[in-house]
Amino acid sequence: MVRKTRLPNYTANITKCQYMIEVLRQHIISRLGNDIENLDTVLNYFKPLQMGRNEFLVQQGQVCKQVYFIAKGCLQVFVYDNDMNETTRDIVTEGTWCSELLSFGSGNPATENIRTVEPCALLAIDKQGFQKMMETVPQFDKVYKQILETSYANSVYRINTFVALSALDRIKWLMEYRPQLMTRVSSKLIASYLGINKDVFSRLKAKL
Repeated sequence: MVRKTRLPNYTANITKCQYMIEVLRQHIISRLGNDIENLDTVLNYFKPLQMGRNEFLVQQGQVCKQVYFIAKGCLQVFVYDNDMNETTRDIVTEGTWCSELLSFGSGNPATENIRTVEPCALLAIDKQGFQKMMETVPQFDKVYKQILETSYANSVYRINTFVALSALDRIKWLMEYRPQLMTRVSSKLIASYLGINKDVFSRLKAKL
């Protein structure tokens, strides 16, 4: 009896990659329109990444060398305090971008960590590729500004909003503006994002 050798499922891998590229293509088209010259050239600058749960993309003290587009999955952007407790600045999901932009732009060490919350399908582009992309499709500057504005807004708006809110009102805010997170990520992560104690979060959530 001849034993058959099991071959790698290249077709599945190619299909996943094509799916990720198509998600990014539609993301760019939705912001810049259909008439984009050299779009396929731009898409070739991106490298597909399949990441498992709880893997670091960026760690504090390291230089962030890539910008990531999330085709599928969820990322946590956070810092450690002096006691190594986590303070979550953002939880980023599909169809959006994530990077430690100050480090990426300046080449200085990152002040934040980026970690996968669940298995992720990402498209990564390094600084050289990013610069070529901006030169090839000048309109992409509009998307880049949206990335910057979203990153700034998610951080500053959340902080400014939460200062004036009680712990219960912060939970109500999350349920109104980001309800999918309530069932998608852990209570510990949500509590870190809201800036409240995990036990307090669980107690207050039970009242709603």
